[in-house]
Amino acid sequence: MSLQTKINEDLKIALKAKNEPLLSTLRMLKSDIQYELTKTGASSLSDEQVISILKKNSKQRLESSKEYQKAGREDLAKKEEAEASLINSYMPAAVSEEDIKKAVTDAIRELSPKGTSDMGKVMGKVMQVFKGKNVDGSSVSSIVKAKLEEIA
Repeated sequence: MSLQTKINEDLKIALKAKNEPLLSTLRMLKSDIQYELTKTGASSLSDEQVISILKKNSKQRLESSKEYQKAGREDLAKKEEAEASLINSYMPAAVSEEDIKKAVTDAIRELSPKGTSDMGKVMGKVMQVFKGKNVDGSSVSSIVKAKLEEIA
């Protein structure tokens, strides 16, 4: 079952169960998926595209939570964190640090970078390897930077 179908099915179940937190989160996701469908003119999205939407929404919720905490609005911060958690439950398992290190090593071997000035090239190559997977860009960035500093 595709992620898009799973989200639609879970939306129906949440509607029948009157699970308001899950329902509002899934409606928001469905809206973003529908927007992407309209934008691309496709009839359905690949799991890769849906994962991209999930990542974007999760990141937005976590950033909003931080802002609410700064403003002293713990109630809203907790709501945003709960939504991020629900969104993350639809994402595949995160890529392990060992897999990231292996991909970085392979990219460095292939590209032969001269130092940290070639970080963008290496990052692009590594992120291409993990396209459509649940990988944290900041952890990839820190691993790439550390490996490139070893070279320089």
